Amino acid sequence: MSGGETVLGRRYRALTFGIISVVSLIAFEASAVNTAMPVAARALDGIELYAFAFSAYFTASLFAMALSGEWCDRAGPLVPLFTGIATFGAGLVVAGSAQRMWMFVAGRGVQGIGGGLVIVALYVVVGRAYPERLRPSILASFSAAWVLPVIVGPLIAGTVTEQLSWRWVFLSIPVLILLPLAVMLPALRKLPPGEHTAAMDRRRILLALAVAAGAGLLQYAGRDLKWLSLIPAAAGLALVVPGILRLLPKGTFRAARGLPSVVLLRGVAAGSFLGAESFVPLMLVTERGMSATLAGLSLTGGGLSWALGSYTQSRPRLEPYRERMMSLGLLLMAAAIVLVSTALISGVPAWIVAVSWFIGGYGMGVTISSGSVLLLKLSRPGEEGSNSASLQVSDALGNITMVGVAGVLFVALGGGSATADAHAASSAAPPAAFAAVFLTMAAVALLGSYIATRLKPRTG
Repeated sequence: MSGGETVLGRRYRALTFGIISVVSLIAFEASAVNTAMPVAARALDGIELYAFAFSAYFTASLFAMALSGEWCDRAGPLVPLFTGIATFGAGLVVAGSAQRMWMFVAGRGVQGIGGGLVIVALYVVVGRAYPERLRPSILASFSAAWVLPVIVGPLIAGTVTEQLSWRWVFLSIPVLILLPLAVMLPALRKLPPGEHTAAMDRRRILLALAVAAGAGLLQYAGRDLKWLSLIPAAAGLALVVPGILRLLPKGTFRAARGLPSVVLLRGVAAGSFLGAESFVPLMLVTERGMSATLAGLSLTGGGLSWALGSYTQSRPRLEPYRERMMSLGLLLMAAAIVLVSTALISGVPAWIVAVSWFIGGYGMGVTISSGSVLLLKLSRPGEEGSNSASLQVSDALGNITMVGVAGVLFVALGGGSATADAHAASSAAPPAAFAAVFLTMAAVALLGSYIATRLKPRTG
């Protein structure tokens, strides 16, 4: 291979375009769902389950990620990837045709299974198909693939929601699946099979299933804060704690240096950001009277700056400072989330949210992409799948935990009475409900800034 080969060179061009197509599909769905979600929750009379519509996706994906890691290490990423894309599309159909909020949440869970299979398979593709020097660039393209979707996604989804129905936001996306299927297949067939010849580790897969079930029980208990809720909460903890301790690298929860801290930081960063982001559109619609379209567009800058942050970390001259960049990225995220909370003050212009999310998105781009680079760098050959699965499990667990915490805080402080109708007399939740969510997520991001100081393995 020529030393000057790039991710868009002849050898890698088809595979790179295929990866970008898949990530763009997921990005468009995410930006569209964020825009349509407040209206969908109100239409299905399910504001109290608003947070579950997000966390169900990540709860289901947690199990699918562990399955995908084992599957990819044994058989290669081709079948898990295409199975995941098909399942993702099926979940969109279920959510779009839901007649009750619980059906909508179930559809999001099916989507999560597909998304979990896909994301781990993509990391395995990167680890096996690209040399180490090109990995920062291809991982930066993951973020670049979000640029166009986050620009057009909220606008399209908002227009469709307001002019037709929120249902068409979900039902129309499966058509886009055809492009990734067509582009990726030829390049993926050339990848070598998995290096592990033993059967899949069923124990690891069952542990992931137990963790997902336990997380679901904890979310159910958090929804109804009564004494009887302690029963499902205890059962959930009994499933989650031993399972997650075995799924993640030893030392993860004490932030041991090296790989364990990389894995832990991923969950902390992703969870704090999504926990705050999930409630931004709802706040803008119910507190500031914005349309679904404008509320969704307020998050667009975050997607653009995320790509910029990811590009920044891919520069070779910044490689020696990767850990410091990640710490700075977490500080920017914490500051951005605090700044978002000022939009609850009537005298503060609503556009402060767009400015804040541009700052936070840049921090996320630097942090998330750098973490992925470090993980592949620290992985031994043949362990890319299981380690990538651990990273994604931490991601999903962080999202589940933080969105769940945000949902409990929101409902406990009276937010469950909010509606997505800005003209309804009872539409607004107490500002304290939103403030509690945002300030808690900012504190978690600050914790991540400390964890970033422990990413380098001990030497000697």
